Amino acid sequence: MNQPLVDQITSVFKEKFCKEPVLYFSPGRINIIGEHVDYNDGFVMPAAIDKGVYYAIALNGTTSQLNFFSVDFDEALSIDLEDVRPMDNWKNYVLSVINQFAVAGVEMAGFDCVLGGDIPRGSGMSSSAAVEGGMAFALNEMFNDNRYNRQELALLNQRAEHDYPKVNCGIMDQFANMNGMKDAVLLLDCRSIEHQYFPLKMDGYSLLLINTKVSHSLASSAYNERRKQCETGLQLMASDSAVRSFRDVAKAEDLLEYRGRMGEEVYTRCLFVVEEIARTQKAAVLLQANDIQGLGKLMYQAHEGLSKLYNVSCKELDFLVEQARKNPDVIGSRLMGGGFGGCTINIVANEALEVFVEDTLAAYLTEMGNYGEAYIVQTDDGTRKI
Repeated sequence: MNQPLVDQITSVFKEKFCKEPVLYFSPGRINIIGEHVDYNDGFVMPAAIDKGVYYAIALNGTTSQLNFFSVDFDEALSIDLEDVRPMDNWKNYVLSVINQFAVAGVEMAGFDCVLGGDIPRGSGMSSSAAVEGGMAFALNEMFNDNRYNRQELALLNQRAEHDYPKVNCGIMDQFANMNGMKDAVLLLDCRSIEHQYFPLKMDGYSLLLINTKVSHSLASSAYNERRKQCETGLQLMASDSAVRSFRDVAKAEDLLEYRGRMGEEVYTRCLFVVEEIARTQKAAVLLQANDIQGLGKLMYQAHEGLSKLYNVSCKELDFLVEQARKNPDVIGSRLMGGGFGGCTINIVANEALEVFVEDTLAAYLTEMGNYGEAYIVQTDDGTRKI
């Protein structure tokens, strides 16, 4: 827990609203493996982390007045419940969650709220799901007698992200935010929402994120294009076979008969999805056997697929993964998230962490002319009262 940030959020709340708040923590997430398959009925392996968004909230005695202050943006918002509507940046996420509760018929009253987080912007650790998660958890407790369980809250937050922000995301981010467990990862079936926990024993190793500090404008349009290409490939297979999902494709070789009709671009997108689903299932087996070395090899394979088949990497991400690959103290590395920027996720031997970070960031600055950032993260429990 980031105690200085907790103290700051609490202090700002008391200064602005002159009362004691209730405090909540809503975590960001990492994804060990299983990228770009949450919207393709695949398996993903996320974990909640010890960075996130902190909330201070209290009822204000009014029937409908909502008062917010974002520490990160140094920005206030006051709005009546009746006037809740789409806005911009952080406001869109909290207001869309409030709207989802209203749509569900939950009666709410006025409250005051201060929020702030320690997830670096643009890092791909899903600050949006963290903002949604903290708001939903608090509303469920304050106004809904905790009737919604964590899975229902995750699905509500997914609907919220689809609504005001217009981000047609899969369920992974919101589910990990609500259901994370310290020292464990989730194997989440994105088709059925069934999930299992697998221990993540990092004996002698740490999870290290390296942020490229770049965000290429291709990201959003390319995301939509990849979804459409996967849908095209699936429809083609479904037209003359029993395939209704990428999960129905037993192995990559089964795609070959469709290659000519798909065209090379659609074929390579589908090939990546089938291989990534298989990799994620294999990763669960390796974790059960505590084979962290084998997991690292799968991460390198995943990056190769993301870069060469799904084509969502960029020169900065490829450079960082190549630096990791050359270092025997790094057993796995890949881009994490949508791609075209953001972070790589790395498994690094503890005794080599400091030197690896120093050398990699220096090489990155020399080669790319840009300052990267590095963060050590640990798995954590899901959204909760603190």
